[in-house]
Amino acid sequence: MIFGIPIWVLFCTVFIFISGYMAFRAMRAEQKIEQQFIEREGRVYLARMNEEKEKRGKKARDVV
Repeated sequence: MIFGIPIWVLFCTVFIFISGYMAFRAMRAEQKIEQQFIEREGRVYLARMNEEKEKRGKKARDVV
């Protein structure tokens, strides 16, 4: 016993902190992946919008 505290209590406390740290790392990694996905989908959406705008502009010029 260190400072009158059983060793298993110290181990549990250490494991709780390690578990919290690992959960924090996982949360940050998940946020990073999610942000990359959002950015990629945004670029796809903007590309579609630009293509549609070009088609409409081309149709307007062809009609006139």
